[in-house]
Amino acid sequence: MGPPCHARPGTALPGLSSRDVSDDPENPEHPERAAVAAFADDFVAGLREWLAIPSIGADPAHHGDVHASARWLADALSRDGWPDVRVWDAGPALPAVYACRPAADPDAPTVLVYGHHDVQPVDPVEQWRYPPFEPTLVGEELFARGASDDKGQVAMHLLGVRAHLAATGATHPAVTLKLLVEGEEESGSPHLTRLLDDHRDDLACDLVVFTDTPLYARDAPTVCTGQRGVYGAEVVFTGGASDVHSGRAGGGVPNPATAIARLVAALHDDRGRVRLRDFYADVVEPTEAERADYAALPFDEAGWLANAGGARALSGEPGWSTLERVWVRPTAEVNGIRGGYTGPGLKTIVPAEASVKLSFRLVPDQRPEQVADALREFVRAHTPPGLRSEVIARGDGAPPYAVDVSHPAVGAVRDAVEAAFEQPVRFSRTGGSGPAALLHDGLGVPVVYLGATLPDDRIHAPNERVVVPLLLRGAEAAARLWRLLPERLS
Repeated sequence: MGPPCHARPGTALPGLSSRDVSDDPENPEHPERAAVAAFADDFVAGLREWLAIPSIGADPAHHGDVHASARWLADALSRDGWPDVRVWDAGPALPAVYACRPAADPDAPTVLVYGHHDVQPVDPVEQWRYPPFEPTLVGEELFARGASDDKGQVAMHLLGVRAHLAATGATHPAVTLKLLVEGEEESGSPHLTRLLDDHRDDLACDLVVFTDTPLYARDAPTVCTGQRGVYGAEVVFTGGASDVHSGRAGGGVPNPATAIARLVAALHDDRGRVRLRDFYADVVEPTEAERADYAALPFDEAGWLANAGGARALSGEPGWSTLERVWVRPTAEVNGIRGGYTGPGLKTIVPAEASVKLSFRLVPDQRPEQVADALREFVRAHTPPGLRSEVIARGDGAPPYAVDVSHPAVGAVRDAVEAAFEQPVRFSRTGGSGPAALLHDGLGVPVVYLGATLPDDRIHAPNERVVVPLLLRGAEAAARLWRLLPERLS
């Protein structure tokens, strides 16, 4: 069990700020739902206030706003009765917020909820229907940067704790709850490993609940069980010291742009599989039960393509469905190619330099460092005589993570979500990346996922939104989860 947390000297644990709804006659079987409903208006008002803070972590001009966002969250936690609340801002990381709320039973499990309060830049701002930091509620949708990713989901968990206490009539949660909300996730969590090392005792726990993933669809709620990892690099081929006339030297010297094109063409075989050495050697495939869940999810090809940038056709590795290709299979993608003259008209040259930017999405148990080694070997083998090659890594990458779906905590999450949404819930994964593997490796405990947003919430794009009723159902699921975990993890 993780160590208990305690109120700081002189800090009292205040009572609930709303009526006790554990005996609501209209919801005798759903006390958590009644509690969420009682707090819903305050929840939306508070979330809108937090979303108005432009905590763009990637922009140094907004680092002061990231600090203001952390302080806002810390104050909200203190008002909600969390007895131990701290802002970790000693650097080099942007400020993270830590909080702890102990269970009455010292032997109860300790659960750490992870999220982030930094948000993406808003460019191009002219494409927003509403100002990105003036949260606007339109029907059930709340529009603002960070509404879905990830302030809305962090606030959802705060509401879940309030609802859990109200529904049980208790002054302490059924599990010891800890919260870690970092300020650098949108920049790749570059200092998270150090943060975990520096605060290992405070963060010790039995389980992490990760809250930065979506449901599959509004009418098909799911429990995520994993995220792909990522490794990115740029490959640069250099020939002469300057561009040269193609009539004077073409055919007589190697062309870096042609060499880059050949390297890109060689990256996949004719079946679409990546040709780096041992690229698939460590891949752990999903279980048959997981694949059955994926196959049972509704899939609208035309709608999916529309949300994939308006693509015209499906493509990918044979033998796998589209959902499996983007959730549980590794990839190599060309993100951009540069070389030679691309302006108006024709300029007949042999360019001196050309480059390609690549990203690899990884699945368990691939590791970014192994893919980096294989890429360097691949580039050496495809560098023609007379050209110099360089592989420039774009960060260390993020390892993939998937939790064992037979773990009792995964079953508890699934049961809690099914009860909240009142329909069957299947497993899913997400093709994007996040720091779940860093949390698993750094804290040595399983990571489970509980989110309640949607894939079409337009995160990282103009007009980000969140569907408020889904956040309320997510809060209900979280409230139920805290009640279920003591028995499931015993």
